[in-house]
This record gives sequence, C-alpha cells and structure tokens, in this order.
Amino acid sequence: MLEKLFERPHALARHCNGPLCKERRRYLSHLARQHVPLETLRSTAWDLLTIAECLRLASRPGEAITSAEVERQAALWVKRPGRPKPKTDDPRARLVRRAIRWLRFMGRLEPSSASPIPHQALITAFARHLQREKGLSPHSITCRCRDVREFLDRLVAPGSSLHAVTMAQIEDFLVEKVTQARYARSSIHVYATSLRSFLRFAERKGWCRSGLTKAIRAPRIYAEETLPAGPSWEDVRRLLATTEGSQPIDIRDRALLMLLAVYGLRGGEVGRLCLEDLDWERELLTVTRSKTRRQQIYPLCHSVGDVVLRYLQEVRPRVSRREVFLTTRAPFRPLSSAAIGQVVRARLHALGLSLPHYGSHTLRYACASHLLEESLTLKEIGDHLGHRDTNTTRGY
Repeated sequence: MLEKLFERPHALARHCNGPLCKERRRYLSHLARQHVPLETLRSTAWDLLTIAECLRLASRPGEAITSAEVERQAALWVKRPGRPKPKTDDPRARLVRRAIRWLRFMGRLEPSSASPIPHQALITAFARHLQREKGLSPHSITCRCRDVREFLDRLVAPGSSLHAVTMAQIEDFLVEKVTQARYARSSIHVYATSLRSFLRFAERKGWCRSGLTKAIRAPRIYAEETLPAGPSWEDVRRLLATTEGSQPIDIRDRALLMLLAVYGLRGGEVGRLCLEDLDWERELLTVTRSKTRRQQIYPLCHSVGDVVLRYLQEVRPRVSRREVFLTTRAPFRPLSSAAIGQVVRARLHALGLSLPHYGSHTLRYACASHLLEESLTLKEIGDHLGHRDTNTTRGY
C-alpha cells in the first residue's frame, strides 16, 4: 500500500523505516477497501507516522492509549516550531480523530471510564415498557425517553427519589417550556404526552406519588391544526426536474425523490431499503414500515424502477453494503433519515417555495393529496401510505 502512495524514494523510505510500519500498512489497506480516495490515504499515512512517533507506540507494545494522552500529544505537536500554518483543516482535530480511529482498529485505545448516566435505570425500564406493552416504534420510544430524561435531569437530583417531585414543580416545568423555551403548542402537547405516559408507568411501579398526572395539562390541539403541508403535485414535478442532469448526485437524488413522492414513503423507510427489497424479476418493492416494522409490498412501477436501476448501475459504489442509497463519498455509508430530509429540504428551498415544512415528509403529504385528486378513496390512500387507521389518513 505504501508503494502505491509514495513514488519518491526518500518519502517511501521514511514510511517503510518508521515505527509500526506493518500496522500502518494494514490500516491503510483497510481504508482502501472502503474506497477512501488516494489523496486522503496519502494524508492519513503521514498522520499515522506522526501518531506513532508522538505516542512512542513502538516502545510501548500492547499498551492501551487513553484519549486524553492523544489530545495532549496532538496539542504539543501543532505547537512545534517550523510547522506550516494550515490553510483550512484543523490539524490538531484531524490528528486526534485519525489517532482514535487507528488505535481503536488496533485494539489499543483504552475504553473511557464513563460515569454512570443519571436515571438510566428508570429510562431503560420505561423504554422496555413502551416496546413490550405499548408496541411503539424505536423512533417513538427514543423521542419519549428523550423528553423524560430532560424532565428527570431537571427535577430529580442524582441519587434522589422521584417521590420528591410535586405537582407544582411539574406545572412550573411545563409553563417554563412555553414562556422561556417558547415551545409551540403542538410541541408542548407531545411533551406532555411523554410525561403523562412515564408518570403513569412510574405510579404503577411505586416510584412516585400518586396523582401526579393531574398536573399535566396539555394545550388543546384543534382539528386540522397540525396538518402537514406539502408542495402541490406540479411543484413535485418541478422538484424532480432539478434532478434531470447526469451528475451522480442528481441521479441518486432523483431515485430517492421518486420513491418518496410516488409511494409516499418516509425518509427512514427509503434509507432502510436494501438491494433484496427490489425484486426485479417480479417487479415488486418491499418496504419495512418505520412505525409498525411490518413489510408492505408494492408493484414496482416502471418510472421508479428505471431511475433506481440507473442509480444502481451508474452511480452506486461497488461496496459490500446492502442498503440501496449510500453517500457519494468514501467511506460509503447508508443515507440516514436526516440526510434524506436534507436532500429534499435543499432542493425545495432552491425552488423558492414557501412551505411550513421542507423535509422528506412533505412529499408524503403531496403523494396523499395527489391520490385524492385522482379520486382514490380514503381507505385506498391509507393502504398506500401504510396507515392502519383511516383517522390518520384524514390528516393528509
């Protein structure tokens, strides 16, 4: 690997004769298999040599290195006289980042002695309750636990009991969310739902006083007040027109935008699509729903299948990952729901549209509206979107 990175004899000799040459070669080969660009590999090779020298790794065989020592040595390294001033990148942060990854790869990074997280036992028990007894999706459980953790961190000191919390404290806590944090009414409603669910569970377990849920008075949400608002179908056509180029990013974005708009999928559902979910022989698309984790099978329409196939054949990196949509730069990773939302948001903003929201869910709303314009029934639209309750579909 070093021979591929350095042509000049003196540079190659320095790397080959430096400390831990074998280990550095193995790590660089690992990065190369992840399709890391050649220039990045060359830069990493110099940093690995610096790390091995600064940390004296060769003279400390098998010794675990702490993150604190890495930080300390990196700070000393950047202060060495004669070092050129960096133009853009922060050399200290880059060196620390690469050192941590390399040491972890070699198994020589000492695990951090993390202090116990306050209230973790309560949060874990509540999460298990939401999963086993309520059947909530992982995303919903994460959101509710996040709200409850903030509540506990604020009102229950470490080592204290939940029995000390009073109704007045809960009321003041929620009022502060409105007056100081300026939470929207809909956000307060969601927050109150999380707290009410937790306190009911805690009361059942005997962790708190009875009747605390009476202090949680959420603002009323009126019918159709929080409906998602998305672009018209004509605006969706304009959105897709922005991806008609031959650039790799346009080809990839067109494929995922078509899936979002035509099938009304959520961002996370598109991000979790795997190669096995596309049955090209029978022209079927299998989607794992975010909330129910159930699989739903759609006919793979030609317009969507063509753009996805073009992405797979021309753009998608040839890596072992099974997810369909990956980042365009190495190391290649699956696109997260947030990343897909950012793709939609950036392209909608570029059109100059005025919308209440700009994330990927707006295309789900646009899909539902389009199906309604095509005279589909509420039940048919709900089935297409994967809703179990027609009342949910009415919101679209």
